[in-house]
Amino acid sequence: MIKVSDTARKKIIDLMKDDGFDAAIDYVRVGVKSGGCSGLSYDLKFDKTKNDDDKIFIDNDITIAVEKKSFLYLAGTILEFSGGINGKGFVFNNPNANRTCGCGESFSL
Repeated sequence: MIKVSDTARKKIIDLMKDDGFDAAIDYVRVGVKSGGCSGLSYDLKFDKTKNDDDKIFIDNDITIAVEKKSFLYLAGTILEFSGGINGKGFVFNNPNANRTCGCGESFSL
C-alpha cells in the first residue's frame, strides 16, 4: 500500500489539472528506476492508462499505479509534498530505504 498525505493530495490535484489530467479518473504512476547517488531513484508521473502488471491503490482520493517490480521497493511508502525552505517537491517517506541521499530523490535498500 502507498499512502498520500493531505498536502501531496492537494498538489497532485492541482498539477494534474494543469497538465490536462483528472484526478478522479487518471493515475499517479509511481515507480523506481536504477540511478541516483544512492543506487535507486523515484519516478513519479501522471498517466491515463492502467497496465496489466500494475498494482492499483486508492488513498486520499488519489489513484496510484505501481508496476509490480517497483512495488517491492515502495510498499508502505507515504507520498508527501514539502514546500519548506529546504526545497519544494514531492517527498517519498519509504520505510524500506536503508540509506537516502541528501536531496531525498534516491535511496538504497
